[in-house]
Amino acid sequence: QVQLVESGGGLVQAGGSLRLSCAASRSIFRMGYYRQPPGKQRELVATITSTYTTNYADSMKGRFTISRDNAKNTVYLQMNSLKPEDTAVYYCYSRDLLSREYWGQGTQVTVSS
Repeated sequence: QVQLVESGGGLVQAGGSLRLSCAASRSIFRMGYYRQPPGKQRELVATITSTYTTNYADSMKGRFTISRDNAKNTVYLQMNSLKPEDTAVYYCYSRDLLSREYWGQGTQVTVSS
């Protein structure tokens, strides 16, 4: 099992920035974030492997940056130029080399116009 502890959500004005963090209880191959806007399905934001290979949803490229600190088993999502449509619950995600998936509890990000 892997426990994921998220932090960093909140309320921000359009054009502002937020940084999300997610700490895993042990080292794990792939970490990242998905989000679920109100009334919509959960969607990929970005993931990063332990070898720093990244994968972004097309709509996030250029505004969001994912990074990780392997020594701390922690992933970071820097979100810039936030828009009201970025409002969602952001879920930390991880997947190990056996393709077992783990999810965080979710953190609310609200972008006001």
